[in-house]
Amino acid sequence: MNKNIKHFFFLSGLSAGCIYGINKFINTTSGIKNLLSDHKGYFFTWRYGTIFYTKQGSGSPLLLIHDLHPASSSAEWNLLIKKLEKDHTVYTIDLLGCGRSDKPNLTYTNYMFVQLITDFVKNVIEQKTDVIATGTSCSFTLMAAHMNNAIFDKLFFINPPSLESLQQTPCSDTNILKKILEFPVLGTFFYHIQMTEQNIANLFETKYHSKKSCISGKIKDTYYESAHAGHSRGKYLFGSILGNYTNINIIPALKKVENPIFLIVSDNHEDSDKIITSYTEYDELIETASISDCGKLPQLEEPEQLYRIISRYYE
Repeated sequence: MNKNIKHFFFLSGLSAGCIYGINKFINTTSGIKNLLSDHKGYFFTWRYGTIFYTKQGSGSPLLLIHDLHPASSSAEWNLLIKKLEKDHTVYTIDLLGCGRSDKPNLTYTNYMFVQLITDFVKNVIEQKTDVIATGTSCSFTLMAAHMNNAIFDKLFFINPPSLESLQQTPCSDTNILKKILEFPVLGTFFYHIQMTEQNIANLFETKYHSKKSCISGKIKDTYYESAHAGHSRGKYLFGSILGNYTNINIIPALKKVENPIFLIVSDNHEDSDKIITSYTEYDELIETASISDCGKLPQLEEPEQLYRIISRYYE
């Protein structure tokens, strides 16, 4: 065998071994702090995997749905639950592909999450419920309410995405990214590069919070742990998000949905005024409110201010 070919295979094998070792190390060490303990929660067996959820408080049911991101989980609501549980039976859920829920190797679509929350309400909550959703999760919450109005009541949307961004569809370029992430070793390594502790911290500093001094080290560690839980199989959800499979054009549903919608945006969140204008253009009955000096996740940065706004709609 040619000497150069031998060197090529040797170096390729060495590189693959190093990448595998790095992946193994990250998967082993990322959950050392065990911040996503499941001792206070329950599990719902769903058709595509086991779903982690919590139930606290008493009163009318209220389902909290975190933003759709592989580093997200129901920990997003920890500060707000304590306030809401005084008047509501509060349910939180780790979406499929996130947190303590299963993370199967499949294509995650908007309609799949519509099915998930619909089945969760029917089989776990078992009565009509209000919903508070964040970010991209607002889209499939709206679609679920549009398709099954009988099991949903009030819909609270916190910093939903622009209607234009939700119309982006899969194409050859985005499919390449999805395919790369699905590779066993190389895909996991690429995912780890995207989900480093520094990149998680940057998410908080540039999008999730407006005040860096308010960012808790514990919540950043929780997001990092969530991203790598289940041997970093959150990469499959991440691939579907990058591939635009979780998007859907919600305008037709927005025109017809009968549920009362309360749109809450952060002044510091990009295009907040434009988002309010575009949503209310298709449903003039939407009520809106804004939170000042706050990033994408007011439930972590300004839980008291957010709670006051939500409570106003129950008076």
